[in-house]
Amino acid sequence: MPAVALNHYTILVQDLERTKDFYEDIVGLKAGDRPPLSFDGYWLYCGGEPVVHLISNRAGDPKIEGAPGTGRLDHIAFQAENLPLMRDRLVANGIGYDERVLPRLNMTQLFFKDPDGVNIEFNFPATETV
Repeated sequence: MPAVALNHYTILVQDLERTKDFYEDIVGLKAGDRPPLSFDGYWLYCGGEPVVHLISNRAGDPKIEGAPGTGRLDHIAFQAENLPLMRDRLVANGIGYDERVLPRLNMTQLFFKDPDGVNIEFNFPATETV
């Protein structure tokens, strides 16, 4: 049977609390219910779905050093609203970002990094592009 929907991404993080706070305070996700697993982590919800899972080292995992590249994962993208608010939030938190307008579709996109160097993309509707 073919895939029918994206379920979630799991990110192995250096600092679980710092990264959880980033995804809540900057991205706008909310930590929610998570099964009682044998390792620490968070399930972060968007629109009622747990789309980003954060985990720290599990027993026996090597220590996470630095902000490793994301391998073949280039970025995680979210539909978003309120472009001026998001720009202000990024600036207020000292988070650099790139802004682009998608040709022909006239959508504004913001690109920024999470604390572990994972690229985040926010896509705003064309009605918010000025």
